[in-house]
Amino acid sequence: MSGARYRALPLGGSLAANFVQRTDGSTLVTSAEPLGDYPRRLTDRLLHWAEHSPGHTLVARRHLGGDWHRISYAEAVATARSIAQALLDLGLSKDRPVAILSENDLEHLLLGLGAMFAGVPFAPVSPAYSTLSQDYGKLRHILGVLTPGLVFASNASAYGRAIAATVPADVPVVLTHGEIAGRATRRFAELAATPVTPAVDAAHAQVGPDTIAKFLFTSGSTKLPKGVINTQRMLCANQQQILQCFPGLGQVRPVLVDWLPWNHTFGGNHNVGITIYNGGTLYIDDGKPTPAGIAETLRNLREIAPTVYFNVPKGFEEIANAMEEDAQLRDTLLSRVSMFFFAGAGLAQPVWDKLDRIAEQTVGERIRMLTGLGMTETGPFAMCANAEEVKSGHIGLPAPGMELKLVPSGDKTEVRYRGPNVTPGFWRAPEQTAESFDAEGFYSSGDAIKPIDPAHPGRGFAFDGRTAEDFKLSTGTFVSVGPLRARVIAAGDPCVQDVVVAGLNRDELGLLLFPRMDACRAFANLPAGAPTLEVFGSAPVREFFQHLVDGLWATGTGSATRVARALVLVDPPSIDLGEVTDKGSINQRAVLTHRAALVEHLYAGGDGVILPRR
Repeated sequence: MSGARYRALPLGGSLAANFVQRTDGSTLVTSAEPLGDYPRRLTDRLLHWAEHSPGHTLVARRHLGGDWHRISYAEAVATARSIAQALLDLGLSKDRPVAILSENDLEHLLLGLGAMFAGVPFAPVSPAYSTLSQDYGKLRHILGVLTPGLVFASNASAYGRAIAATVPADVPVVLTHGEIAGRATRRFAELAATPVTPAVDAAHAQVGPDTIAKFLFTSGSTKLPKGVINTQRMLCANQQQILQCFPGLGQVRPVLVDWLPWNHTFGGNHNVGITIYNGGTLYIDDGKPTPAGIAETLRNLREIAPTVYFNVPKGFEEIANAMEEDAQLRDTLLSRVSMFFFAGAGLAQPVWDKLDRIAEQTVGERIRMLTGLGMTETGPFAMCANAEEVKSGHIGLPAPGMELKLVPSGDKTEVRYRGPNVTPGFWRAPEQTAESFDAEGFYSSGDAIKPIDPAHPGRGFAFDGRTAEDFKLSTGTFVSVGPLRARVIAAGDPCVQDVVVAGLNRDELGLLLFPRMDACRAFANLPAGAPTLEVFGSAPVREFFQHLVDGLWATGTGSATRVARALVLVDPPSIDLGEVTDKGSINQRAVLTHRAALVEHLYAGGDGVILPRR
């Protein structure tokens, strides 16, 4: 990689850090670069761009799947101010905030901006809690924590049933389209047309760094979601940290094509924030990195050329595969993109290599792939890998203004965070807040990291899994789940969607495999509607998984890496049971808890258990 030619990308210089080893065994790692000045409120940047380039497009989305409907900076400010007036008229506050139940759309963004002008927090809630959940348990819990003064959803057909089941009758409901039988609702257009009074400017003047901008609810594991407080200081400091790591964002106004959900910090804070802070344009992508959703993403990327492109690893995998056969996709996507950036999970090196190869063949140079580490509680940006050479697993060093504390945890090292981008806590959850911060005010992440080169820690760190996921075999040997999962998923491509590692207090490792059904059907040469049992009973699919287990056994170097048995799961992970988030991330502990009987079956060697041919 060191000899490869890369497209020019202004970087803030490779990050540097100061290391202090302490007598209690912990290590303090602080950024050597001070954090620059940043505004008091994110809306200050919105107002700046509305004044200097009022007609520039802030956000666009396809109207009914056709042409792009664009909203300029000036239009966004005018509409947001009207919405702010409507929220003030309703008497909303941090104790009666706005709850947004639906997906990314123009109305969602404008409502959030209006709430910021009014100084009223808003909470984007995972659409899956309304549309995929069967019992609405998580939605009911979130609304109970929030006690919202207004609930918004894009349409009644998708969200009406959930609203009827969970939203108290005295809470105003605003819809863009449709009606809910027996329920009085208001139209979004009505809020957007509210005449503005001086009360809006007065309310905005009271908004400061400590004002709560939004609540983001974590997906929850074995517990219910927690509402992470996001202040204006967090949002603005985080954007300045990002800008100092990637100065190019401030030199060429960014253009994003983005599907990442705004109820998550990557899409809603990181990417929307980059757009507003740097005067960019965000094209809302209604696709997803799934078999059903990737076609829309590819359509958008054939038409709109981003200057920077963000996605999760699965998205980059789908795009890399499509580019091999799609010249228009290659030409448009690679025409002016200055960097790729992924988060949410580890990007497999083969996917990374394929992107490099395709870029070299198409435009004669590679596009630099960068990443880092962060979480909802850090805004999310906390660590950044922006060195000249970044490989799969690298997460870099602390961003400017960040302090890390590295604390030994078993055979791993947990990273803890302190800085202006770190949350003050969880909404209406004082005990959980107290449990999450140590005596020095560092947030305990539960993430494990390790130096790339122990002899030269200044080269940065690599991700080392979650401390809570790791466990010991009956022999006392620690199993590092994160690297093993990555190895299994890479070896199981294309038929393995995800994997859960079992073996706590057992003699050997076992796997619960979530299959990718479309790929398995293709392997079996069966049509899309073929029954599940027929697919997994076919000889090619059986041989694929047998070969996978054989290979994992043969390449293991010891009991902590040698897979001794596996079971392919027919039932997909359940969002109601907390087994999967709406981004598709698997919760190891939840799956093992709720499928304890299958774990017993796995170790009893029952029907369907795959053992290696030794």
